Amino acid sequence: HGIPGMASVQNFVALQSTVEMALDGSANSEFVSGRFISGPGGAPDFAFGASIATGGRSIIAMPSTAAKGTASRIVHRLTEGAPTTLPSYLADIVVTEHGAVELRAKSLSERTQLLIGIAHPDHRDALRSP
Repeated sequence: HGIPGMASVQNFVALQSTVEMALDGSANSEFVSGRFISGPGGAPDFAFGASIATGGRSIIAMPSTAAKGTASRIVHRLTEGAPTTLPSYLADIVVTEHGAVELRAKSLSERTQLLIGIAHPDHRDALRSP
């Protein structure tokens, strides 16, 4: 049961979504527009279980934008005051409508470039600027 149970399942896949993902791969799934919308639920446990299962993968699938395209869900840093639901060390595969990237075992600069590549094209230049 729990994490040991998930970790014992070969090729265990955790499929989740998130509110926003920072360029380092950390994710906030709990806080939006200045308010909490959810608790972490099982997200941390499922992502960790997948990370230690033989052949396991953790997939975060999300739209690249919010607010009718005006806000990127891939951001420089998580929103101030937002919790880190998934720390960057659990980042594995991230999917938007613009592609899928593998962040596991990538450097910070590699993660940044990969995530910018699957951000909405209208927001990529802003993400390239510090």
